[in-house]
Amino acid sequence: MAVKVTADNFDTEILSFGGLVIADFYSDSCVPCKRMSPLLAEIDEQYESVKLAKINVNFNEELAEEHDVMSVPTLIFFNSGKELSRITGAAKKSEIIAIIENIQKGE
Repeated sequence: MAVKVTADNFDTEILSFGGLVIADFYSDSCVPCKRMSPLLAEIDEQYESVKLAKINVNFNEELAEEHDVMSVPTLIFFNSGKELSRITGAAKKSEIIAIIENIQKGE
């Protein structure tokens, strides 16, 4: 289940989490973000060990700046608090799954 993340809980939900987190930086007014939302929900259901963190950049500008998010959607893949990969712009489900699989394999 996706968790809403703000500056108040970013460290707890993402950096201190001992596994894979997909941080979805999005905006409610972003059409590609809206298109990706169902794909991310499917991935969230498919990979129970992966946490999906939703970060609305309109309300969390400081987090977006801190993590060099210049456009939305941006997906940042964290594993045990470290950024391992990112996708900027709309992505296919297969691209996201490939990154998850590679991270889980340790590549």
